[in-house]
This record gives sequence, structure tokens and C-alpha cells, in this order.
Amino acid sequence: MTTINPRIIAFYLPQYYPFKENNEWWGTGFTEWTNVGRAKPLFKNHYQPRVPADLGYYDLRLPEVRIQQAQLAREAGVYGFCYWHYWFGNGKRLLERVFDEVLESGQPNFPFCLGWANHSWYAKTWDKYSKDKLLMEQIYGGKDDYISHFNYALKAFKDSRYIRIHNKPLFFIYDAMAVPTEFLSTWNELAIKNGLDGICFIGRIKDDNEFDEIIKKGFSFVTSERINGIAKHRNLFIRRLFQVKNILLKKPVNYYSYKEAYPFFINKEVDSKSNFIPSIIPNWDHSPRSQSRGIILHNSTPELFRKHIKEVFELIKNKPQDEQIVFLKSWNEWGEGNYMEPDLKWGKQYIEALKAELSSRN
Repeated sequence: MTTINPRIIAFYLPQYYPFKENNEWWGTGFTEWTNVGRAKPLFKNHYQPRVPADLGYYDLRLPEVRIQQAQLAREAGVYGFCYWHYWFGNGKRLLERVFDEVLESGQPNFPFCLGWANHSWYAKTWDKYSKDKLLMEQIYGGKDDYISHFNYALKAFKDSRYIRIHNKPLFFIYDAMAVPTEFLSTWNELAIKNGLDGICFIGRIKDDNEFDEIIKKGFSFVTSERINGIAKHRNLFIRRLFQVKNILLKKPVNYYSYKEAYPFFINKEVDSKSNFIPSIIPNWDHSPRSQSRGIILHNSTPELFRKHIKEVFELIKNKPQDEQIVFLKSWNEWGEGNYMEPDLKWGKQYIEALKAELSSRN
């Protein structure tokens, strides 16, 4: 095996405690666990509902839970968390409590960065009957708002735990195409004025054709997880073949086995580029949120996940050490069936799969 030392950065969802807006939209006490707990199997042997094991149905307002999560992540070989960050414009934030407490308390003592989830919230994400009702709009408020946003993030950037690439704080942006170039230039100017070397912007793209445009826009790196790689395959015949098969088997249209899906998470030509950061994906099942409308990857196993990890590690082995980064999607997206935390079926086996593959490379 090739010796590499990748930094695995896991996306971290803070949607596990009640807050005012969710109480108003969905009823008192609503959290992501509400969807997870009421999920039902849609076909024979469909693994739903998924029940958390070691940590249970936790409340992220509890510091000890956050420390336990970091301990499990460290056990897996995860380098740090990318906390999803919600800044909707003009200072409006949601789900800020968890990260603010991590920053203020110094615990857990575990590397982190911020991922700006710069998209509007719609009711249909959590309720199939709500159609496209807008709950919270993402806006870009101009330079004054960009400055306010930066000033909020600056304390995090200066924290010794903050993840850096080439000594620049890593800032992930979910919808890279939507962000005004003025935002990027403003933040880089402010970073230098505040004693930093600049910002390492990483932009997520929806399609590989966006790669060059995002780099020209001012991003240092590009990433894409391609979970819907089969569903949106460029070859129309391949797409139709899977759809017809699902209809004949009386499965949801976007049902695929993990084994047939994970090769589509990778595009070797793109992912091997020096300014692309690939992803590893242990599992995916969006049905707790969107029922039969979502993408469902069936029969994921720790063994298949390890094969997927191995392929991704091959793509980064020749990159400079500081750029040997892999995003893990995700640490705790239970509502998307996309997590590493132990559940009643697999226990710690996904954690152990990642740990084993990392160990084999060193």
C-alpha cells in the first residue's frame, strides 16, 4: 500500500436541538430526530428506521455529547469536523448555538472548520405535502453584510483548532456558483488586514462542467460528492435502464444498491486534479425526509465502504501532503441516512472500516 496521510474532514450537522423557528414551523420540540424516528420501510428489507446506538437520540445542547462525538471521530481517524454554518444574509443565522458553544468553551479539543450552507430553506425538505413553501431565504446583502459575516467568522479563524491549508483558514461554500465574487475578494482583503494569509475557499459544484468557472471565480479548491451520479448520469440510456429496472421491481425511481452506485461517486479525470478534493460517502437514504421522492442507496456495508475509501485514497496519493484532504459526507446526517455514528445494525463497523484503511496506508 502507498503511504499517505490524508486529512479526513467530516461534515457535521447541528440540527439536533429545538429552536424557535423550528418550533414555529413544525411544532414544539421538532429536531432532525423527528424525521429519523418516524421513518418507515418503503420496500422489503429496506433499512428503516435507523436507530442510533452508542450516543442515542442525543441533544447537541449537551457538551458531553459533543465531546463523545469527537472521541468517536478521532477513533475512526477523522481529522476534524466541518460544522454547517447558516448565515442567510443581513446577520440572520440559524442553528448557531452548537458551534458558538464549541468556540467559546474550547471543547471538544478537536480540529474544525466552517461550511457555509448558503441555500434557502423550503418546507418540502421536511414535509412532502408542503411543496415549495419558502421558510428562510438565502440572500447576499452586499459588502456591509460580507464584512459583518467575516467579523463573525474571524474569531473562529484565529482559533488554534481551525483547519488550514497552506496556512489559510479553510472555508467551505455549499453553493459555489451562487456566491458573488465580491464576497470572496472582500473576505480575502479582510483576512490579510487581520493578519491572516488569506482564505482558502473550497467550493462545492453540482456538475463537473462547473469546475473551471469556480476556479476562475477565486476558489482555491473544488469538491463534489456526486451522490446522484447514477440518477443524473450523462448517458441517457444508463439513466433510463436503472429507472425501468426500479419500476419493474416496484422500487422508488431513485433506488440503487450502494454497490452499483459508489463507482459513480468518482470521476478520476477530475478528482485527480491538484485543486480538487474528493469525498467518501458511507451511505445515503433520504427517505426519512422525502419518502419515496429521495435517493435511496440500499445495502451499504462497511466492506463496500472500505473499497470506496481505497479508490479515493488512490486519487490523492500523489498530491502534496497539505493537499491530501478528503471530505467525509457525513458524520451525522441521520435524516439523509448518511452518517458514521454507530447504529443498532452496524455498531462501530463503519468507523472501523475507515480506521483500518487509514492504518493500512501508514
